[in-house]
Amino acid sequence: MKTPMSLDRAIMAFAGVMTLVSVALTQLVSPWWWLLTAFVGLNLLQSAFTGFCPAGMVMKRMGIGQGADGASCRR
Repeated sequence: MKTPMSLDRAIMAFAGVMTLVSVALTQLVSPWWWLLTAFVGLNLLQSAFTGFCPAGMVMKRMGIGQGADGASCRR
């Protein structure tokens, strides 16, 4: 039986998807979508130093990332 994805891995997957989507939107719609890429990157950077992760809080409430205990985003 497969174990559920950890919260840290779910956050990394979400950040990767958001980055790829913003790059595609930048190419197809408007260069202003680079701001989404910057926001995702800055959020990951501050989360690495502070442990505060809004996406992690939302995912926990949704029941995502109930696997192995993650090292960050515990708040």
